[in-house]
Amino acid sequence: MNKIFSMVGLATRAGKTVAGEFSVEKAVRTGKAFLVLVSHEASDNTKKLFLNKCKHYQIPVFVYGSKEELGNSTGNGERASIAIVDEGFSRTIINLLEDNH
Repeated sequence: MNKIFSMVGLATRAGKTVAGEFSVEKAVRTGKAFLVLVSHEASDNTKKLFLNKCKHYQIPVFVYGSKEELGNSTGNGERASIAIVDEGFSRTIINLLEDNH
């Protein structure tokens, strides 16, 4: 498992992630999300929704990983989207994502 998914797993164990489209969207709207990850397998509508919402609320968003990888890193089944609701974890994951590109 790569460092990004390991960090998402740590954030999840610390109770600092929300998963699933509705919960992630709510976290973005209420300003609780510091980072959103959307699976590259998510539907075009889902990607567009989060890219636009996150841009509007000025929250970093990355299209990264498969639904299975996102789900496994949070201990769930497949997930198309995850929000990190902790600034420290978000900063670390963003740095890893930017190093990855």
